[in-house]
Amino acid sequence: MKTALVLGAGGFIGGHLVKRLKREGFWVRGVDLKFNEHAETQADDFVVADLREPTNVRGVIDRRFDEVYQLAADMGGAGYIFTGEHDADVMHNSATINLNVADAAHKRNIKRVFYSSSACMYPAYNQEDPDNPICAEDSAYPAAPDSEYGWEKLFSERLFMAFNRNYGMENRIARYHNIFGPEGTWQGGKEKAPAALCRKIAQARSTDTIEVWGDGLQTRSFLYVDECVEGTTRLLRSDFSDPVNIGSEEMVTINQLAGAVADVAGKTISLNHIPGPLGVRGRNSDNRLIKEKLGWAPSQPLVKGLEKTYEWIERQVMRNAA
Repeated sequence: MKTALVLGAGGFIGGHLVKRLKREGFWVRGVDLKFNEHAETQADDFVVADLREPTNVRGVIDRRFDEVYQLAADMGGAGYIFTGEHDADVMHNSATINLNVADAAHKRNIKRVFYSSSACMYPAYNQEDPDNPICAEDSAYPAAPDSEYGWEKLFSERLFMAFNRNYGMENRIARYHNIFGPEGTWQGGKEKAPAALCRKIAQARSTDTIEVWGDGLQTRSFLYVDECVEGTTRLLRSDFSDPVNIGSEEMVTINQLAGAVADVAGKTISLNHIPGPLGVRGRNSDNRLIKEKLGWAPSQPLVKGLEKTYEWIERQVMRNAA
């Protein structure tokens, strides 16, 4: 039986990844600071551990694994990343985890680790036009991310690539673009835009007004979690070693996203635009490289994912209100 290690298995993407690996017949060890809040883990062995501590990392990387996925990070949506209030924690916690994981994997002679980077590492100067953002993989330099979160992701990309060059590792790096879906954070300040809008609209009456940060004309693309997991496993198992985007090319404004969620909910919702943390004006996945190197790219329409996500979040809202 093949074995897999998922670091960050208590998180949103990690939890879905564990399910995928179990369906494929893997024995899976999951590790996180806490269990998933929204679903029972399917990992064969789940270890609650702080990966900032080197001894804990060596304790869970105690053998050779066929596949290792490093998704553990200190992160959240715009309300967490772009206020500046959490910069030191975000940089210190995530960088420390990645330093520990790269070192422990190398010392166990584990050749290949998947690392989940982020589109937040792309230069802010290429994302000022909401209609024409530039997010091709080769546009990463000169570096100028719009947040300390993005700078840490860029550093950790270079860390795993340096281990490739110096120690003969074969680490794989994906730049995720706004992953969403059921069983993710949907309240509390760390939720991302799709979950926040689903929550607000689920809580609203049929003709209510909800608040949206900024003018709502900032653009993004959003990728449903199942497609993210598909791209993740394909990339780890491929022979392509450079960073690659994993995201959707279906770019929408935040106003359009809110309208799509309202349509799914069957409600007529008005928007009240208020000041708030925003990030760059435009961002969209450029999928030319992943199509060329993996012969695949995400293709599911945004609305299909929103239907599943809204249904799940609506249930959470109703359960909380009961």
